[in-house]
Amino acid sequence: MALETIFDSLKKAQARLALQNRQEKDAALRSVIKAIETGRGTILKANTADVEKARAGGMKEALIDRLLLNDERVNDIIEGIDTVIRQDDPIGKIRAGWVLPNGIQVEQTTVPLGVAAIIYESRPNVTADAFSLAYKAGCAILLRGSSAALESNRALVKAIRDGLSAGGGIPDAVALAESGSRDEVDEILQARGKIDVVLPRGGKDLIRRVVDNARIPVIETGQGNCHIYVDGSADIPNAVDIIENAKLQRPGACNAVETLLIHPKALAALMPLVSARLAGKAELRCDSRSKAAIGAPPQGLALRDAVDGDWETEFLDYILAVKTVDTLEEAIAHINRYGTKHSEAILTKDLKAAEEFERQVDAACVYVNASTRFTDGGQFGFGAELGISTQKFHARGPMGLEALTTIKYRIHGSGQIRP
Repeated sequence: MALETIFDSLKKAQARLALQNRQEKDAALRSVIKAIETGRGTILKANTADVEKARAGGMKEALIDRLLLNDERVNDIIEGIDTVIRQDDPIGKIRAGWVLPNGIQVEQTTVPLGVAAIIYESRPNVTADAFSLAYKAGCAILLRGSSAALESNRALVKAIRDGLSAGGGIPDAVALAESGSRDEVDEILQARGKIDVVLPRGGKDLIRRVVDNARIPVIETGQGNCHIYVDGSADIPNAVDIIENAKLQRPGACNAVETLLIHPKALAALMPLVSARLAGKAELRCDSRSKAAIGAPPQGLALRDAVDGDWETEFLDYILAVKTVDTLEEAIAHINRYGTKHSEAILTKDLKAAEEFERQVDAACVYVNASTRFTDGGQFGFGAELGISTQKFHARGPMGLEALTTIKYRIHGSGQIRP
């Protein structure tokens, strides 16, 4: 189907969807859950085909992990939709209201953003997450995934549309752009008046292309060059656990840690333990002081000297850059120079240091004594997320239902005219 036809269909569907109440939208989403359960085998079979093709093409295993679906992850998709169902309807809320001196009543209410498009890479779970949030928020959505996940996305969108049809929903409120061509992306980005907002979710090249070429509003979901700073007062055993989790659990995720910053007082105790914990699991790229603090490298440790380019790299792999910083101020300056305003953490027992870090670090999510891996819509209680916004306009951090709403002023008078 031509994109112009899809745009028109989405616009009409969104106008109908905006009239549905919470009960109708929730019933449709429950039906989608049933359809995904029924189609689980088909979805997993399609995903297996995508994964096999990606492996044959030489895709890194950390990126394969982004692409992979299994029973547990399908369960997570279903749980995410169910959590969205349980949330309040974000539409029709009165945020504020007041009466002017002339008796005119003003209300500020929430309404759907309209038709959204999301352009994303190798994450089939995003297909279901973005759809469920958009539908609950009264928005139609155009899904443009990567060619690597095409079969998975086709199977998921078929299940979604089948569920909407069976549950009294509006199937045309979701569409998949599936040609895989660059021209397709360009046409979406130029669809002023057809698409109300576009969200890029992927690597820096994709995000930069969308930001530079879009003629429609963009909510930028940035890359995640995330840091953990270990202060001199940190609980060292706890720090090792947090670092391991933030690096190894899902290294291809945008909230995985990429650079470890260490105060000199923590070096001697921390580095032997970190290197032992990550030996055979991740490569360390160390500056001279952190490398010396390791002592005799444990068996299986992949160790390299860090270079300047490592500080600005989102590895998305089993690689951790390590740098010694002499002060809290130096750590903050490093993060604000090389970070991507995503997720940053300090590990410390010093309350004043924690407060200073929170106050000065420029990021959507700032952690004290916890893993950066919690930057996630599901972990924040949103059920699902559209992405993690690193910009400051309209939405910031994990984007849930509220990110797909805007405001409308309702003004009631009794014949007043402006003097």
